[in-house]
Amino acid sequence: MKPTVLIVEDDLLFKTHFADAIAHAQDFRLIGHADDLQSGRQLLRKLMPDVLLVDLGLPDGNGLDLIREAARTLPQCEVLVSTVFGDEKHVLASIEAGATGYLLKETRGPELVEQIRVLRKGGSPISPVIARQLLMRMAPEPSTSISMDLLSPREIEVLRLSTKGFNFDEVATLMGLSRHTITTFVKRIYRKLHVHSKTEAIYEARKLGLTLH
Repeated sequence: MKPTVLIVEDDLLFKTHFADAIAHAQDFRLIGHADDLQSGRQLLRKLMPDVLLVDLGLPDGNGLDLIREAARTLPQCEVLVSTVFGDEKHVLASIEAGATGYLLKETRGPELVEQIRVLRKGGSPISPVIARQLLMRMAPEPSTSISMDLLSPREIEVLRLSTKGFNFDEVATLMGLSRHTITTFVKRIYRKLHVHSKTEAIYEARKLGLTLH
C-alpha cells in the first residue's frame, strides 16, 4: 500500500500546487485536502493518513492544534509543516507540538515530494534557512555540561549518527542492529530528554553540552 497524504492548506494556489505534485508521485497517494482547522480535524480522524502536510495559519485556528492532535491520536503519522512563518518561535512551537519536518512555502512541488520521502525514511526535512537558525541556537554555552549517565553510549551514538543525516535504517546498518532496536533507542532518548522529535532531541543534547560531532 502506498503511504497516504492529507493536505490542510487554506491558500488555493499552494493547495493545488501541493496536491498536483503528490498526485503525480508514484509512491504516495493523496487521500484528501482541507482548507481550515475544523475540516482538517474531521479528515484526520476519518482518513488516518500516514503523512499530514499542514499550514500553521488557518482561517479558523492554528495548525499547531492539528499537529498536537495528530501526535496524540496518530503517533505513526508523520507531520510536515509548510508555511510562510520562518521565525524561531513558530519553528520551535511546531517541533514541540510534534512536527517532524518544517518547510517554507518556497519549496517547489518535486522538492516537496522528495522531502516527504525523506520524512518517511526517518529524516526530518527542514528548509536550509530554518536549519541555520536552529544550529545557531543549538550551540552550547561554554559553561554547560551534560551528565554522561543521562544517555547510554549507544543512545549517544544513535543521536550522533542521526545528527549526520542518517535515517533509522542507515543507523541500524552502521551499528549492526535492527531497525526495531534503533527505534527503541530513539524512544528512550526522547523520554530522557523530554522531547518529541529528532530535531528537538539534537537541540536539547547540544544545549546541555553533549558533543555530537
